[in-house]
Amino acid sequence: MIPRDTPARRATAARPRSLPARAGIGLKPEHFRAILQTRPDLGFVEIHAENYMVAGGPFHHWLTRIRERYPLSIHGVGLSIGGEDPLDETHLDRLAALLDRYQPESFSEHLAWSSHGGNFYNDLLPVAYDKTTLARVCEHIDRIQERLGRRMLLENPATYVEFAASTLSEAEFISEVVRRCDCGLLLDVNNVHVSCTNHGRDARDFLASLPLAAVGQIHLAGFASEVDSLGAPLLIDSHGAPVAEVVWALYRHALDRIGPTPTLIERDNDIPALPVLLAEAHHADRILEGLLPVVAESAVS
Repeated sequence: MIPRDTPARRATAARPRSLPARAGIGLKPEHFRAILQTRPDLGFVEIHAENYMVAGGPFHHWLTRIRERYPLSIHGVGLSIGGEDPLDETHLDRLAALLDRYQPESFSEHLAWSSHGGNFYNDLLPVAYDKTTLARVCEHIDRIQERLGRRMLLENPATYVEFAASTLSEAEFISEVVRRCDCGLLLDVNNVHVSCTNHGRDARDFLASLPLAAVGQIHLAGFASEVDSLGAPLLIDSHGAPVAEVVWALYRHALDRIGPTPTLIERDNDIPALPVLLAEAHHADRILEGLLPVVAESAVS
């Protein structure tokens, strides 16, 4: 946890900007030019931090121009917060430099691990939900927030296996991390649907057990459907398809619980034309706009 009166806490307080409660899209090179030429109506854009951890180059050229027009979220995929190894301080320094350069309204990372013993994997791998892992994850998040001087959002994972060694549920684990570290939660609604389907749980019950007051952003994405060796449904968090109707329905349910929240449409594979992504973002906006009067009336009463 960042102490109440430190340079990190004061730096965070000095940057009160936040993402608007609207829909955004992941920023892809295929769309750089079209976004600048057409200036679509978007709440924000999001990038993967690791694609920009260099001093210069064309990605920075385009992002600098786009950042002038849109709020920005930066999403990390390489800190390996759940890993047994200490945090990679060189990676953390590069991340800090990137955030200082663009001053994003939001930064998030995954509850997962992706490196071990000097080896790096192109996957976000699950952790055991026990006291040892809890202490390690909290230590890592404390260090990240201290180094970055800001509150981060932790994303709930999509999982396909569970550890027999786990002594806490996923929701209990996440709730305790949020409580100890004073971090926020990035609620990936697609991940909720994927994990609950894979493990035979009710997605709405799982949502209700999360620390929803800490949610600072929502992710929506598509999944792929397969079957496991026993013939049971197996969903894969592919980010390569449109958002499924079952996920839209779960998204509406989540908003009923937490209110209007910045929402990202994720598409990292089979990237469609920009108008296709914009249509999904505008669909999310319509859902958000339909909720706003209800929240306003509730706030007045």
